[in-house]
Amino acid sequence: MSSYARQAARWRVPLHFVLAAVFLVFAHPAGLRLGLGASLVAVGLAVRAWAAGHLRRDASLTISGPYTHLRHPLYFGSAFVLAGFGVAGGRLWLAVLLGLYFLLLFVPVMRREERERRALAPELFADYAARVPALLPRLLPARVRGALPARFSAAHYLHNREWRAALGCALLLGLLYGKTIWG
Repeated sequence: MSSYARQAARWRVPLHFVLAAVFLVFAHPAGLRLGLGASLVAVGLAVRAWAAGHLRRDASLTISGPYTHLRHPLYFGSAFVLAGFGVAGGRLWLAVLLGLYFLLLFVPVMRREERERRALAPELFADYAARVPALLPRLLPARVRGALPARFSAAHYLHNREWRAALGCALLLGLLYGKTIWG
């Protein structure tokens, strides 16, 4: 694993807080932009919730629910969340910063995770990667050899602590809304 990918994985979550603070200081939200941005954030959080409810971190590979449409649904949802905040922020340079953040931190982590999954289950991952795209979802779910049917699990959603992302986004959207009223 590359040193950069390891550092990106390590610093990604703490940098969320730094990025959120910078974003909040410089954002210039307005009604329509904020509403459209919040809608994109909600879509991203819904995708992330669906994925977190299927993700089994103890399994070598999760192949159910959104993972039959794309290999990285959590990051796909994160892209929507970041795009939503980019719209809500009302400043082009903030949107560019959020896009660069995704490219520089999330993409290396995705590649690292794929190397780990390939090492744990080489044949299964090869079949999975051949049928399921990384970030642009397929419309119909893929049929992957070795996949077990699984349903969304609220317990897995909670165990994967995805509620923290939803809470953080709600708080940041609330602060942006407050900024439109008082700021």
